[in-house]
Amino acid sequence: MSSEKDVFVQVAVAAPVRKQFTYRIPGSYPGAPRVGQLVDVPFGKKSRRGILTGLTSNNELEDIEIKPLSGLVTAEPVLSEVMIDTLVWATNYYLAPPGEMIFAALPPSFKQPGKSIFPAQHLVVGLTGEPSPESLVPVAKRAPLQARLLGELANSGPVDVARLAGMGSGVRQALRALEKKGLVRFAQRQDCSKVRTEDLPLPEEIKRLTDAQAGALDELNAAQDGEAYAAFLLHGVTGSGKTEVYLRAIAHALDRSRNAILLVPEISLTPQLLSRVAARFGLLVAVLHSGLSSAERLHEWWRLRRGEARVALGARSAVFAPLCNVGIIVVDEEHDPSYKQSERLPYNGRDLAMVRAREERAVVVMGTATPTVESYSHAIAGRSRLLRLAERVHERPMPTIEVIDLKKDLPDPIERLHTVSRSLAEALAETLDRGEQAILFLNRRGFSSFALCKDCGQSIRCSNCSVALVHHRSERRLRCHYCGLSIPVPKICPACGSGRMQLLGLGTEKCEDEVRRRFPGARVLRLDSDSTARRGSVQRRMAKFARGEADVLVGTQMVTKGHDIPGVTLVGVLLADLGLNLPDFRAHERTFQLLVQVAGRAGRGKRPGRVIIQTFLPQHECIVLATRQDFEGFFKRELRRREALGYPPAKKLMLVRVSHPDRGATSRFASLVAEDLRREGKGRITVLGPAESPLARLRDRFRWQMLVKAQRVRDLLSTAAAVQQRSRVPAGAKILFDVDPQDML
Repeated sequence: MSSEKDVFVQVAVAAPVRKQFTYRIPGSYPGAPRVGQLVDVPFGKKSRRGILTGLTSNNELEDIEIKPLSGLVTAEPVLSEVMIDTLVWATNYYLAPPGEMIFAALPPSFKQPGKSIFPAQHLVVGLTGEPSPESLVPVAKRAPLQARLLGELANSGPVDVARLAGMGSGVRQALRALEKKGLVRFAQRQDCSKVRTEDLPLPEEIKRLTDAQAGALDELNAAQDGEAYAAFLLHGVTGSGKTEVYLRAIAHALDRSRNAILLVPEISLTPQLLSRVAARFGLLVAVLHSGLSSAERLHEWWRLRRGEARVALGARSAVFAPLCNVGIIVVDEEHDPSYKQSERLPYNGRDLAMVRAREERAVVVMGTATPTVESYSHAIAGRSRLLRLAERVHERPMPTIEVIDLKKDLPDPIERLHTVSRSLAEALAETLDRGEQAILFLNRRGFSSFALCKDCGQSIRCSNCSVALVHHRSERRLRCHYCGLSIPVPKICPACGSGRMQLLGLGTEKCEDEVRRRFPGARVLRLDSDSTARRGSVQRRMAKFARGEADVLVGTQMVTKGHDIPGVTLVGVLLADLGLNLPDFRAHERTFQLLVQVAGRAGRGKRPGRVIIQTFLPQHECIVLATRQDFEGFFKRELRRREALGYPPAKKLMLVRVSHPDRGATSRFASLVAEDLRREGKGRITVLGPAESPLARLRDRFRWQMLVKAQRVRDLLSTAAAVQQRSRVPAGAKILFDVDPQDML
């Protein structure tokens, strides 16, 4: 029963439900409830974690029995009111369950009732000074373990207590005895998520900014001084020094006692940037990303929450970093689709950075050499300020770019088995002879793309997904890159029983093999998700390449991600038109961006760069404009095409995807959802479909989708919200409303 002293609160529960719930806090609870507190609540037959999002009146609840909270997990809020407002906005915009959206901003352990939300203490112990041999004699006689520990610390410096405890029983007591004698002292371990800057050579230091850099920095700092929301698009060619502008703008925020967030698309692929940030700001940096262990993530989160760290560096989820008084948010490589999470909770970290900056009255900077059509059109329209860096630092020239027509360069059928054309092979030989380095880019993994029967023409396909299995020669298996299914390479065709199976197509594994075979003395590294499965392997491989311990780096789009290696003078693109025919209205834009970005890896040192692009479509406008590094020309053409077809930024877009283990049930449910959308839209929206998704089956679920277009985003959201509330989802079915979709497959 409730009393007059009870307080009623709204709670977002960590569950996939699309509403918040009302609970009461008995008047006997100490202290007043505060928005952002972590709570335990009864939910069905279980207890769940929740976040207190607001107070509510009990006037409308008099005839309803309201359950009391199970308990307050934290006395202080774990999320600020600014962060709660940002997350509530995201909940409404992305049509997400409020509890799931809000808990996405917290470490995973916060969701689990009964689990500690505080990191385990990582104590280190070190000597207080330089002990003299004479002082150690009595210790050695009376306490040999203590003497042994002193010797270990003298040789190694400060060490984790947990590591020393592995030397045997009694270590912790011996260390405490040494502490009482004043010979050792304990401290809390503080690190920057184990960023090892010594392994990663840093780019050449920029001591004096170019005029364009200085002008951009002045505008950013002036906006910070104004303490009002301001958005900037920093459009700078590759090698123009955008990172130096970011770092100095962040330093300005710290000088003004404000904090900073720096977002990168995929943090494991940018080890040099981590090194530069750690070298500049030291222990003020905390790193947040999904690659950390739960303990590491918790440790870094609390360092930010307590103010021990003031710069949050990470991938898209770092936009939720628990910092107060944020002065600047930087979104590096804002064009990268990795900022959008497409499954389950489809939010865009880049867009949420702008929303959070607005709530924080902060500056947001989006930097790239290849802005998205949407971002650039917004800057042209005045919704953000456009800053340009048109030249490279140190007066270095842009690389020369040439296109090889594969239809002419590989006339011999035998030569077509090669991934490297004659022209590129000659350039690579010259590069190696000069002792320089090269990057070869092919956006396809594996050795062969598929296994084909020469009699019936059937390829070996995944039993769970609508894709061909890819041949990985190192494993001697065929593998699905979506669900992970792996089978031996068959000698007999499963469709017709023929023994005439052939492996066709190409991938990074075949390219690596070819380079090793044609250039026996070359030291070759491969950088793709197969070769870098182990934790830290990206950093180790990139550090090895940056130190000049390898000559050729072969890889997927991983090699395009902001690497600054002065020794690289040649970049080869092995098949530039690979993504042009994907059923995605952004296919041209993505191809242009990849080509410009990977070309920008060449000639960043003192020696000029050269780029060779291999393609079967040398006259395609996307490839021609990328060769010229003509972003303005590409933007104008692409914008006209989008306007004619009604795609963003001309119209707002939402993808609605349904899935089910049964194909017929998927089709029927998709038709019902399409009817509901058209009925609720009342002419304000256009619905294309339903139709099978390009990737029609994924992980044993059939998929259908619809594209919904509207002139105003509120028409999209109101229609989708109404359909969400009224549509009955059949057993086993799933439905996803993806606003501003990036994944069209």
